[in-house]
Parts: sequence; C-alpha cells; structure tokens
Amino acid sequence: MDTYTAVKNRLLTLCEEKRLSIHKLAMDSAVAPSTIKNILYGKSINPGVVTIKMLCDGMGITLVDFFDTEEFRTLEQEIR
Repeated sequence: MDTYTAVKNRLLTLCEEKRLSIHKLAMDSAVAPSTIKNILYGKSINPGVVTIKMLCDGMGITLVDFFDTEEFRTLEQEIR
C-alpha cells in the first residue's frame, strides 16, 4: 500500500467512526470541502502535513492518533 492510499483510508475510517460528513469535517477543521474531496477522490495525492493537522484538529485527535495504525507502521518505502 502506498502512503496516499493509507492517508485516504484513514481519513475515511475516522469520518465513519466519528459520523462526520465531508461538509461537517470541513466546517470543523476550516479545510475547504473541495480539498477534502480532492484527497478522498485522488486529485490530491500528496496532502500537506498542515492540512492533515487541521483535519485532525477538526476531528479532535492528534497527528500521532492519525498515523498510529498498522497501515502506517507497515508502509513500504516510497523511494527505491
């Protein structure tokens, strides 16, 4: 699995767990709905850490909480 897919999957999982729509997450995190949609639907394959931090703030979690999953621990190296 690549990093983009792991980020997208994590974001989808958290939204489902917290019962957040894209609109609600956008309002809570001050990130444009289009930015969130671009991450989820593949137009933005390299979301910045500041954007991820803002999304985390909107969900009430830390960056450590976001990245502390088995998916991120087992990512393959991107550069070969």
